[in-house]
Amino acid sequence: MSSVPPPERSDDESAPSISDEQLESFLREAAEGGGAPAPKEPSARARMVAARLRDQEEPAPWRGGPQSTPARGSRDRRRRAGAVAGVLVLAAVAVVALRPSLVLDRLPGDDASAQPTLAAETARPTGAPANAAGSPQATREHPFAGSPAERWAEGADAIVVPEAKALSGLGKDDVAFALRRAKELLVAANLDPAVLRGERPDEALDVLDPKQPELLPKLRRSLSAPDADHDPLRLFTRFDPEETRLAGDVVKVRGRMTLAAGEPGVVKVDADYTFVYPLVRVNDEDGPVARTIIRREITLTLNDPARWNVTEGKLLMEKYFSEYGNTDCDVHDGYLHPGFPDDDGPGGARPTGPSTDPYDRSRPVTGSEPGDCGQVTRT
Repeated sequence: MSSVPPPERSDDESAPSISDEQLESFLREAAEGGGAPAPKEPSARARMVAARLRDQEEPAPWRGGPQSTPARGSRDRRRRAGAVAGVLVLAAVAVVALRPSLVLDRLPGDDASAQPTLAAETARPTGAPANAAGSPQATREHPFAGSPAERWAEGADAIVVPEAKALSGLGKDDVAFALRRAKELLVAANLDPAVLRGERPDEALDVLDPKQPELLPKLRRSLSAPDADHDPLRLFTRFDPEETRLAGDVVKVRGRMTLAAGEPGVVKVDADYTFVYPLVRVNDEDGPVARTIIRREITLTLNDPARWNVTEGKLLMEKYFSEYGNTDCDVHDGYLHPGFPDDDGPGGARPTGPSTDPYDRSRPVTGSEPGDCGQVTRT
């Protein structure tokens, strides 16, 4: 338990003393949540009366850390430790009665004590982020515990579009449209609950231009009959609904979106985002939490239909790369298959590639060679 500052001393040292009974009454009322004004009394008297109360009542159950069974011969030490705990609890209650802000601002779960959410990313980081202090184990109540993503923004709100401006012969409104549609694709492909359950990502497909050769046919083929050459996971996040589900409804997201001018009449939207998914097994109420981390780099373009043979209101996909942290190797059924802490071993092929930190956003994503499946250093 954190130590609590004592109440401020009054400058009036000549105030008359009070009886033990009055002080005892005040301390009892404070311990029960009463709000009676605090009488003035030297600290030595307070300790004497607190000791009297301690001998009559059990100490409050405020303890830090796990409990353990004391060894033989330690009963006296245990009693002394309990007495100290009782004094600390009573002192804390008295401080709350006198100056509540000293303690209430430090209560667990209070906004003032929570770790602040990181500001939106504006440039490529210079290194990998550190783990949370102590690296605690993920739980269903705290599925991001121990992960750098614990301080990341969540969901669609984490995808922040830059300010639109006229660029490459296209007006500000056209550029704003391109940014908005790029965000819609990212959200539909990676955050839509139905898509995460394996349903068709129709809203994401609708962003893309049907005049772009091969792209949409290839994506639709990957969704209907996935294999190693036609893998929907290259653009869409999907988990087997019979195997896993999200632990809660929060997905953590970090990244950035930038604008660039292409050829005349072409605006490029570059997006680089990492998504962290906490997962549990289906029909396993008490099982552990796993996290799968996916990083995607995509470049979409808005082409002026007056200059290019494109469909108005649609975007072209110039390139897209993806990395997946914590999923089985060489499984091409169109779903991600995370490993859990209590698994005996990987469900797919054993990783043979280099080790990678999936939270390290300081390095570019360049794609991987066929069959290159490494091991993540953390999830």
